[in-house]
Amino acid sequence: MFLFRRGPARISPARITPAQAHRRTTDGAAVLLDVREQVEWDAGHAPGAVHAPLSRLVAGAALPSTARNRPLVVICRSGHRSRQAAELLTGRGGDAVDVKGGMNAWASAGLPVVDERGSNGRTA
Repeated sequence: MFLFRRGPARISPARITPAQAHRRTTDGAAVLLDVREQVEWDAGHAPGAVHAPLSRLVAGAALPSTARNRPLVVICRSGHRSRQAAELLTGRGGDAVDVKGGMNAWASAGLPVVDERGSNGRTA
């Protein structure tokens, strides 16, 4: 479990549904940022998503260049890590929301999932 230091005022980014996330990221209004670990990403992720594991973000890594200075829709497997990442990124001055239910909810909603080769993927 990752713990974050919080100042006096807690930042609570919005939470959105997978359908809302798909709309925001498909039209280019925001970047879908997947914060799962490499093995999870390799098994399956949303097409066009950008990968930035939460463990690296917590360690102070910068966002990938394609996600910098853009609105972010953060996703993980179940919604727990994406919530942490959205809070972290918002605390750093970013514009981030997280996806309720994560990739599990994304796939259950019938939204596309691809593996590292672009084939039909699965959530891990």
